[in-house]
Amino acid sequence: MSEAFPRHVLCFLGSGLDLSEMERIAKGFGGFVLDREYSEAEPDPRMPDAFEASMAAASFDEDDWDAVESHDTVGYLLSAPMMRELAFDTSRRLLAVTAALLRSGATAVKNESNGLAHGRDRWLALADAAADEAADATDEDLADALVTAWVKRPIYNGQVLYSCGMHLLGAPEVEIEVGGEPPAGGELLDLVAHLDALAVYLLTDPRAQEIEDGAGFRMSEDAPRWLLRTGACTRYDEDDLFFNPYGYVRLTPAG
Repeated sequence: MSEAFPRHVLCFLGSGLDLSEMERIAKGFGGFVLDREYSEAEPDPRMPDAFEASMAAASFDEDDWDAVESHDTVGYLLSAPMMRELAFDTSRRLLAVTAALLRSGATAVKNESNGLAHGRDRWLALADAAADEAADATDEDLADALVTAWVKRPIYNGQVLYSCGMHLLGAPEVEIEVGGEPPAGGELLDLVAHLDALAVYLLTDPRAQEIEDGAGFRMSEDAPRWLLRTGACTRYDEDDLFFNPYGYVRLTPAG
């Protein structure tokens, strides 16, 4: 197990965004600070390409793209490096911070620690779903909202679909073997559903703390059986924001 501690680095854009006010709001949620070295009251011409590379198109509308194009201020918000047992709650609180800042002048947000961005409406909906006031939400509902908010998926490398961002929730990345042909259509949706089910399982089921190679996994009692394999994170160096010190759990076809 690596001794690296994951941390969130969030990039906020705005037009006339008050960085001092942004810092004040974030501090009210505890444990989040403005990176004064890289935050600046001037536009960054790299942002349109950076947001496009962060899967923004999945939830961006025209207003979101206009906000990126017209920004004149960039603020970077940092969490403290997160011990594993604090990561889930820290990420829940940071989602509330994100919503508060979007309602107070920020216009676009992406996460440098997983390469993921959402449109304004998606961020706010996810924050509402994860809020303390969502009394009817189950543990699985909360986990699903946080996975959607903070975990980039699916990423395809020619052999597996995998995630990036589970380290921000204190859990291994999730992967699923797909062979050599890029999945598409209904097959892709089914594989992503398996990834998401495994992610929620890792975050909510106590048995997930003791996964052994070769253990079985099913979406439901009558669904096809998969085998679980574990391994260390080798895609990124330990000093990379994407690095997951908890490794990965991979679904492989049984038989």
